[in-house]
Amino acid sequence: MLKVKGILIDLDGTIVDSREAYAEALKRAWETLGLGNFNPAIALEIPRRLEQNQPINHLIPEGNVEKFLEIYLKTYYTITEHKTKPLPNVSKTLEELSKRAKLALLTMRRVPKEKILRELEKFGIAKSFHCIVTALDTPFPKPSPRAITVCAEKLGVNVSECAVVGDSISDVRAGKNAGAKTVAVLSGIFSRDELAKEKPDLILKNINELLKVLG
Repeated sequence: MLKVKGILIDLDGTIVDSREAYAEALKRAWETLGLGNFNPAIALEIPRRLEQNQPINHLIPEGNVEKFLEIYLKTYYTITEHKTKPLPNVSKTLEELSKRAKLALLTMRRVPKEKILRELEKFGIAKSFHCIVTALDTPFPKPSPRAITVCAEKLGVNVSECAVVGDSISDVRAGKNAGAKTVAVLSGIFSRDELAKEKPDLILKNINELLKVLG
């Protein structure tokens, strides 16, 4: 059983489905730059690589990467509030989790927390969180442990008594770097094998399964 006082929860791929936003951001950037041979199949490969700070040069026509990323990220941050949708049963799960531990929402979207709050309120889940931390709150994004420690401080809980729950490699690495427990979920864009290599404390199908293992 997992026993913690604080749970730091990722947003995209963990409690909301962002695939439509990824696809729309790719399409808009591609069309804006007038790039040929549009390949919608790379819609999820772009965020996968950006999550890991890996180059995307071979995915974008040569010489357009910097401008592409500028348009892509601006578009993504603009449309996520309207293009995401909550994953199944997330509302009930968060409500129950909030009775057992303090919850923080930790996202590396570079947007004001007020924008994230509106999205959470639209889905009826904002009330479950004690605090929201975005990439604007720390100059050191995941996998740096800084965002984790900022969250823990806001919750008033020791990092060692927190669990980081997320769908990505950087979520697991950030949690481990901070000394927190780590829970990887398979509801996002990374495979079980990829996440298993990072050796999280738990790998769950989705965040709803956290209720079964939380002491």
